Amino acid sequence: MVDMSKWQQIARENIHNRPAGEGRLAGKAAIVTGAAQGFGKGIAEELYAEGAAVVIADLNLPGAQAVAAALGSRALAVEVNVTDEESVAAMVGRTVEAFGGVDLLVSNAGVAKAGNLMQMEKQTFDFVTGINYAGYFLCAKYASAIMMAQHEADPEMFFDIVEINSKSGLEGSKNNFAYAGSKFGGIGLTQSFALELCPYNIKVNAICPGNYLDGPLWSDPERGLFVQYLNAGKVPGAKTVEDVRRWYMAKVPMNRGCFPKDVARAIFYCVEQQYETGQAIPVTGGQVMLS
Repeated sequence: MVDMSKWQQIARENIHNRPAGEGRLAGKAAIVTGAAQGFGKGIAEELYAEGAAVVIADLNLPGAQAVAAALGSRALAVEVNVTDEESVAAMVGRTVEAFGGVDLLVSNAGVAKAGNLMQMEKQTFDFVTGINYAGYFLCAKYASAIMMAQHEADPEMFFDIVEINSKSGLEGSKNNFAYAGSKFGGIGLTQSFALELCPYNIKVNAICPGNYLDGPLWSDPERGLFVQYLNAGKVPGAKTVEDVRRWYMAKVPMNRGCFPKDVARAIFYCVEQQYETGQAIPVTGGQVMLS
């Protein structure tokens, strides 16, 4: 483990010293991984609008810098590779140096690579699980090290780790097993972390969104999931990308895709309540319902 003692001490000393903002998250410092685009960007914007100081963390540093610049003085862009332990520790350290601590981690960085069992190469499988599963572990490990130090300084405060999971973490996904498996695993991590970190007032929950059909993960014309699923034969009878899109829209009772604002509202719930941890919260427009 990277030595975090320097940053832990800074966090203890600055437990009540965060950049001033106004809103539901005023006085909190948040990290959002994978925040240069898609869900992560939208989540970061919503957190910032509610008063949080926000680290825009992404492997794409220019993209992260553009998001941070558009937000304002309480936003900081940090380059991070969530699969690299030293990179994750440095991200957390920079957050502490800039904003005095870490009150909320949104572990959002993720990738999806579709393919059936015979097509999928191990290299691709490892790539998906490395980011979605191991990356979450590393981010939770180093963020919680700071949060535990903050708990020492003020045992009455609460802190939050929120994994942006997926509806594919609640039910299997044909020809998309690497992604679904990593997300099922993420819920296992969430429940286990919740049990371990509860004594430190660190709540750990997962949010399982439906499909952000307008986001780049889905709509990128070359690498997006619409294209991947068409090529993988995931949608029966689909001939075009639009056929795939219509098929997915028809599966949602609320008749639309999930938006970042929908996910942010679930994050606000996680932060504001003080009596729930280890949960996987669906935000799917009724497509997936808990039983």
